[in-house]
Amino acid sequence: MTAPLGVYVHWPYCARICPYCDFNVYRDRNQPLRAAALVQAIEDDLAAQAALIGPRELISIFFGGGTPSLMAPEAVAAIIGRARALWPSAGEVEVSLEANPTDAEAARFAAFADAGVNRLSLGLQSLDDTALRFLGRNHDAATGRRAALAAVQAFGRVSIDLIYARPGQTEAAWRAELGAALDLGAEHVSPYQLTIEPGTAFELSMRRGRLVPPHEDLAADLYEATQAVLEAAGFEAYEVSNHARGPSARSRHNLVYWTGADYVGVGPGAHGRLTHDRVRHATVAAARPDDYMASVQNHGVGFASEELLTPVEAAQERLIMGLRIEAGVGFAELAALGLSPTHAKVMELRDLGLIAADDERLRVTRAGRQVLNRIAGDLADDAA
Repeated sequence: MTAPLGVYVHWPYCARICPYCDFNVYRDRNQPLRAAALVQAIEDDLAAQAALIGPRELISIFFGGGTPSLMAPEAVAAIIGRARALWPSAGEVEVSLEANPTDAEAARFAAFADAGVNRLSLGLQSLDDTALRFLGRNHDAATGRRAALAAVQAFGRVSIDLIYARPGQTEAAWRAELGAALDLGAEHVSPYQLTIEPGTAFELSMRRGRLVPPHEDLAADLYEATQAVLEAAGFEAYEVSNHARGPSARSRHNLVYWTGADYVGVGPGAHGRLTHDRVRHATVAAARPDDYMASVQNHGVGFASEELLTPVEAAQERLIMGLRIEAGVGFAELAALGLSPTHAKVMELRDLGLIAADDERLRVTRAGRQVLNRIAGDLADDAA
């Protein structure tokens, strides 16, 4: 049976760099020839990686960034066509594209649907104008609502991103805002707590005392409020920050990451995980667009690095990713770490009510999700 495969396409350009963003992004300079050259490099990189890993069953393509909704729809169609030709699939392929809710980008939704996109991930982030200005967004709440409604009409399958635990935010205000966002009709919601990442504008503001994040107790209350509102609306928390209205609404592409399947990463700075010659490889593409295109031209692939993961490293990654989802991770996949239902650390965390474990699988409980990183780190370190 052919192994499943996801394809991640990183489009690095943005109209504006958000102050909380630590992704590999660059200001869009509206250079059509440069964009066309990058699209060609992405197509060539896909072909080179297909030759490397051989036949697979393509199940998902995800255009992330950056702001891939700034791409020309015909460029999106070309990349989709190349991926589907390289890895034919008997079933439906989920094709997601991230978009911002500006009027200019929303006007292109129908064209993206015609290009082969069948799921839109909309960076709504908030429905509060003051919060949107704080987050450095280039849209207001009314524009966000229009874009969400247009997305549901154009695609049917729509996910919205929201950011909470913002300075000054109250639980009552967040509950109201989240409820209003649910009224827009998306089948999938990804609410993320605001985190201050190193090297971002927000980190600089925090170090200067201009930005004070909410106290961790309030952040925990906001997390619980998020779960309560979404559960009441029929959304399941199938992953720590992702909620779907039923199994069919889950992100197939993100499940590729969380279940340890292979995925090709193309575009500047894209990460990939590929299994060939019975070894799992971690790939990272060159970050700068010029370097990425030069690497593809000179070496076929855009890799800046390709690391062979040891069995322990691969198992540690499976542990960290697998614990994020409700289904958890199988002990058989963690054999290199020596973890089992009777392992001392597993039993300790189970007694604390932070994990659940049967003979076959390890899962994090709802209480454990608030300290997920600590749990994963403790298990990985104790087993190493």
